[in-house]
Amino acid sequence: MARAAREQWSTRAGFVLAAVGSAVGLGNMWRFSYLTAENGGAAFVLLYVAMTLLVGLPVLLAELVVGRGARQSPIGALARYGGSRWRALGFLFVAAGFLILAYYSVIAGWTVRYALVGLLMGFDGDAGERFGQLATGPRALFWHLLFMVLTAGLVMGGVRRGIERASLVLMPLLFAIVVGLAVYAATLPGAEAGYRYYFQPSFEELLDVRVLRDAAGQAFFSLSLGMGAMLTYASYLSRDTHLPAESAVIAGADFAVAFVAGLVVFPMLFAFGLEGEVGESTVGALFITLPHAFAEMGGAGRVVGIFFFVSLVVGALTSAISLFEVVVSSLMDAADFERAHASLLLGTVVALLGVPAASDLDVLGAMDTLAGNVLLLVGGLGLALFVGWRMDDPVAEAAAGASGIRWFGLWRRLLRYAVPAVLGLVLWFAREDTLGALAALAGAGG
Repeated sequence: MARAAREQWSTRAGFVLAAVGSAVGLGNMWRFSYLTAENGGAAFVLLYVAMTLLVGLPVLLAELVVGRGARQSPIGALARYGGSRWRALGFLFVAAGFLILAYYSVIAGWTVRYALVGLLMGFDGDAGERFGQLATGPRALFWHLLFMVLTAGLVMGGVRRGIERASLVLMPLLFAIVVGLAVYAATLPGAEAGYRYYFQPSFEELLDVRVLRDAAGQAFFSLSLGMGAMLTYASYLSRDTHLPAESAVIAGADFAVAFVAGLVVFPMLFAFGLEGEVGESTVGALFITLPHAFAEMGGAGRVVGIFFFVSLVVGALTSAISLFEVVVSSLMDAADFERAHASLLLGTVVALLGVPAASDLDVLGAMDTLAGNVLLLVGGLGLALFVGWRMDDPVAEAAAGASGIRWFGLWRRLLRYAVPAVLGLVLWFAREDTLGALAALAGAGG
């Protein structure tokens, strides 16, 4: 039986919003906030911007070039341009997608639960106890499974009827909510201290290798790089798409949402004197500290909190869709599965892989460390080397639909030299955390 023609995005806006939706998610609001708090505020933000421009953008364009050129999911795309030996890199992308989605959906389940609790009962001043009740165990497992059902259902609808339609509605909604919350946060007494923390860097933190490592990992996590999501979305593009322009739009929108999310989180934390609680837990900034702030604000806090957690749900869903599309598309390409069958099978597998994360916060943290600071960076390093050295004439593919661009030579030199050097350095300094994460996962498995 002949394979059906590959789907395409129906509009440029559909692709851009879907790709931005892949990049914009909990990584911008949950992960960015707690990493900024743990790494010196403005110092981390500056290094994050530097890593996005120097490393993230070149790798993002590389993913789009490989995906559009091959018109296949990661495993097949890399094999087409590099031969069978490069399939391993494609498998790494898929494995990263599996691992991230397995714990990501647990966190996303928390956001759904918080949004519903805020709507039905309001926020509890004892947010720490509330979080302890829902973060692990049967409740966490239920919301994790529910979120995976929703994700699989949307991906099952296909590129145009599922992913694109959802993105056209959800992304404008997310932008509107986050901007509105930032405007409200600016009116709070004491918000100025939050802005100072957010905007005034410490030069000591700028020289800290651990801050550099976290900034590089966040740039890749936030842009959905090193996991094949952008490559897969690009495989549905037409040849006349201006890839450099789309790369800039995606990266710009991704940073904008993360930056504005910081304008929501930090003024609120300092306005209510809760800044000291953030560093106590990697999830504290959003799931413990902010609900406490919303409870302190009274009736207005309930409304603000509901909108805040709705924005988290929206961001989590658009990112989860892209992660799941990587694994579904890979199975469809490799084994000629129908989309519905692939979605059902792989949704079940991911749901089962998420059970340990829904049962133990230490396991969830180890999975996040292994994925965000190791697998994504290894994937990005491999892709930079592949496009920089192995792929025949990637500049020609990048230039299709993008006449007049003169810096493609610089782009390839960055992929050949600068990106591998930076990522290699970051991975070297992340080795202790990597071993610790692997030990935690091995202990949980034992």
